[in-house]
Amino acid sequence: MVKIFFKYLLGIFFIFAGRNHFANPEFYLPLIPDYLPFLDLINSVSGIFEMLLGLGILFKKYSKMAAWGIIVLLLLFIPSHIYFIQIGACVENGLCVPKWVAWIRLLLIHPILIFWAYIFTKNKSYGK
Repeated sequence: MVKIFFKYLLGIFFIFAGRNHFANPEFYLPLIPDYLPFLDLINSVSGIFEMLLGLGILFKKYSKMAAWGIIVLLLLFIPSHIYFIQIGACVENGLCVPKWVAWIRLLLIHPILIFWAYIFTKNKSYGK
């Protein structure tokens, strides 16, 4: 029962995070490394994949594949976390945190999210 709760929590987290890429793109765009092209496209594609993978993890048929997709997506987000640290953990008129918080996000929270998704890559099925 606890694993089902955490599976649904993970799915809902990613669905809302993905939706937020469209509701609040000005939050995400400055966090995308400026050396990458097509920032708007990267933001939109990230949001779409977050929503699709969050939804996918909720269904037994797709949950293992979605969990692996979440892991890949989180790995692809690492350059953004590093970039945020490089620019001083502060975006003008946007997210601004102490640098140590950005490091905690990269070195602790991000791996926890990856591990959380990894739990659902196992052959056991949780939920519907």
